[in-house]
Amino acid sequence: MTWPPLDFWYEFGSTYSYLSAMRIDDMAAKRGVSVRWRPFLLGPLFAKAGWSTSPFNVYPAKGAYMWRDMERLTSAMKLPLTRPAPFPANGLLAARVALAIERDEDRARFSRAVYLAEFGNGDRIDATETLAARLSALSLPADQLLDKAGTAEIKAALRANTETAERAGIFGAPSFTCADGELFWGNDRLESAIDHAASCMIV
Repeated sequence: MTWPPLDFWYEFGSTYSYLSAMRIDDMAAKRGVSVRWRPFLLGPLFAKAGWSTSPFNVYPAKGAYMWRDMERLTSAMKLPLTRPAPFPANGLLAARVALAIERDEDRARFSRAVYLAEFGNGDRIDATETLAARLSALSLPADQLLDKAGTAEIKAALRANTETAERAGIFGAPSFTCADGELFWGNDRLESAIDHAASCMIV
């Protein structure tokens, strides 16, 4: 018997994806669920909805609520919070680098480091030097992975991830899909997603 999988769909510009990224692996492990880290881009999906930016910018009241909510939640989780400028950050390069990392464990470590750089320190995650520093701190080959992130293969893989997310009915991040196709959206649905994934046993 193998551990049932849970696909974690995350966007580096997403505030609530930050929260899920920092807790999903430990929570899933306790339930015997394996996590597949699936970076994708929300920009193309938002564009199809007629938005040129995050809905948290389109609707100021929603944005104000979100930032207050993030203050409460990060405080409870003992996580740092800084509003990156600009918001949302451009996560294209970070997503490509994440996909260039083959091992899910290393992809997870890198992704968490990027979120802490972005929402903890307010660093520009579209800057090559920011990502290179995080890769090096994790003992990952920065130059090699950054070069690989610029290849046609990785660019196509990110487009494919985004298209797969759209076909799965995903419209926001974080989202989670289970082996039976069940979709859960939002950091507050992470527990439910893990519970459901755990019920999809693979023999």
